[in-house]
Amino acid sequence: MGMKANGTDRIASTKAEDGDTGGKSERPSTESITQQAYTRLRQDIISGRLQPGQKLKIEVLRRDYDVGSSPIREALSLLTSDHFVERIDQRGFKVAAVSAAEFDELLRTRCWLEEKALRESIAHGDSSWEEQVVLAAYRLSRIPRSETDDHFVSNIEWEKRHKHFHMTLISACRSSYLMKFCDQLYDQNIRYRQVAGKVAYPSRDIAAEHGAICDAALARDADLAAELLIAHYVKTGNFLKEHFSI
Repeated sequence: MGMKANGTDRIASTKAEDGDTGGKSERPSTESITQQAYTRLRQDIISGRLQPGQKLKIEVLRRDYDVGSSPIREALSLLTSDHFVERIDQRGFKVAAVSAAEFDELLRTRCWLEEKALRESIAHGDSSWEEQVVLAAYRLSRIPRSETDDHFVSNIEWEKRHKHFHMTLISACRSSYLMKFCDQLYDQNIRYRQVAGKVAYPSRDIAAEHGAICDAALARDADLAAELLIAHYVKTGNFLKEHFSI
């Protein structure tokens, strides 16, 4: 849970809401511009708008994102550390490549880390954690995965709630480092899902799988919850590998 704001923070927040900046310029800082560029580039890589192996030319990105060259370079450096971008010697950057072998490694690592995070959360999660898990599962169950019934169109809101559900399950693991790694691996997995194409899972009841994982976690049955979570990921992984175009 986040710490409560102190009196100074509340006053500053109120001034910001009222438009009082204390006479300071509202011009965004270089750091905030870099963060914005990082967020937009990261999302475009995850969504597949920027394809694996695609060269990332500074001048083109500067024009497309309407951002200066320095923030773009800084954002690309950050994305390199996140393994979404690769540096091409002295020739610039490109979107990180994908491969079936790398996906296997990604899947294995994700299962290892999230099983540990889930077991820790089940062992240490309090009533607040339980409430958040229930709420995340409920919100996910209330929205369809596809925006249409006649053919599959990925529902962006479902994707957001899906990630929130899985991150909430492991949120009581008591390790910010572990949470960060799991978050990054989740987004890498979404990138591979885009490579596999916008396909659904016609023979699976994913909502039922989520419900079973949730029930086991709330029952504090760590072995069953971990077994169900890994099976959930492996089924998705096997399905995606059948549709890879790599």
